[in-house]
Amino acid sequence: MAAPGGRPHSGPGRRTRREIGVGTFGADPDLAAELVAACVRGTQGARLGPRSVACMTKHFPGAGPQLRGEDAHFPYGREQVYPGGNAARHLVPFEAAFAAGTAAVMPYYAIPLGLGVEEVGFGFNREVITGWLRERYGYEGVVCSDWGLVTDVRVGGTRWPARCWGVEELGRVDRVHRILEAGVDQLGGEFCPELVVELVESGRVAQERVDASARRILRQKFLLGLFDDPYVDPDEAERTVGRADFAAAGVRAQQRATVLLDNGDPAHPVLPLARGTRLHLTGIAPAAAAPYGTVVAGRAEADVAVVRLPAPFEERHSGIDYEGAFHQGRLDLPAEQGARLVGELREVPSVVVVHLDRPAVIPEIAAVAAATVAEFGITDEALLGLLFGEAAPGGRLPVEMPSSMRSVEASCEDVPNDTGDPLFPAGHGLPFPARGADPHRSG
Repeated sequence: MAAPGGRPHSGPGRRTRREIGVGTFGADPDLAAELVAACVRGTQGARLGPRSVACMTKHFPGAGPQLRGEDAHFPYGREQVYPGGNAARHLVPFEAAFAAGTAAVMPYYAIPLGLGVEEVGFGFNREVITGWLRERYGYEGVVCSDWGLVTDVRVGGTRWPARCWGVEELGRVDRVHRILEAGVDQLGGEFCPELVVELVESGRVAQERVDASARRILRQKFLLGLFDDPYVDPDEAERTVGRADFAAAGVRAQQRATVLLDNGDPAHPVLPLARGTRLHLTGIAPAAAAPYGTVVAGRAEADVAVVRLPAPFEERHSGIDYEGAFHQGRLDLPAEQGARLVGELREVPSVVVVHLDRPAVIPEIAAVAAATVAEFGITDEALLGLLFGEAAPGGRLPVEMPSSMRSVEASCEDVPNDTGDPLFPAGHGLPFPARGADPHRSG
């Protein structure tokens, strides 16, 4: 769930200076488990070898149930809570990754509250890393910490504190000691091997403990063949990277993953659009629409408006420069911004396309849109091809789109899809008939 406060929100067609890539296999842990296992096997193969790409599965034991939906990269997002008593379900995708042989696992930053373990960040938590991961699950792969548990860094001229949640009072060498004692093999995003040397030379960490981690890491490097032939074949790379058929498959995947949320009157669907339509565009490059219709400058001149929006979020300004790269906070639009957008959508039949890097609470927008589409990362060109029927959407919502922030605030952080009366439930997605042949369209 998301936390209130912290205006302003994003606006139509607007993007922040930097955006963190996010995504999810969905709120259903069983579906997520199936897809995680397929991802690991497809990337690594049946077993780790010279043709594999080693997978790191994160963030153990789950990064979803953050208090008020806040992000654990920041001090206000440190705590993880389980008011619905649903902790075991968050482990299901990891169990599938273990069975598939994932090469590495990354613990999360968060402090678990109410799980019966020490309330310190997972990267410092021996009960979770050694007790759960190593002993309960028998995991023998590499454990790599999330980035920046030890050292503060400077980003854009401002300090970004180390995410050493629960042990902030410790100095750098003591943080490293806690991490090693917890069972971590590799410190992500750190450049302080001298601290490990200091711990060994002082006798606080046994040489055998360091050897155990080095053995796990080196074993994977040997299995990957990095000591036999560490170099890329430039001719094969030239033939492979950017191959036209790979790029075309990527476009098809973007289009098939798109979700048609609403298409107007089923007897007279809005999509697909007809070629030659006069279009007013927001958030879309005019050149992408040129093959399909005429782009006009004003809404009054258009047959249809296509409005591409980011999911709502709040910009945070707590003094950490990198904070602007994360989309956080409320899932709805401020009242004034929402009213202005509703007024614009009423001027001409409008197809609203929302980028769901996070769930969106947009009932007022969906109510006046002629058609509503959700996407998870699609180029303007691929999107216009879809809207004009060159391909058919096949996506289903991986999470629900709530009907109000009140329902979000009343939900449990650790329970999926429990907002009561969502605008669009998880799994929702409509088909529409594509114009022309589409061999990738399901029946």
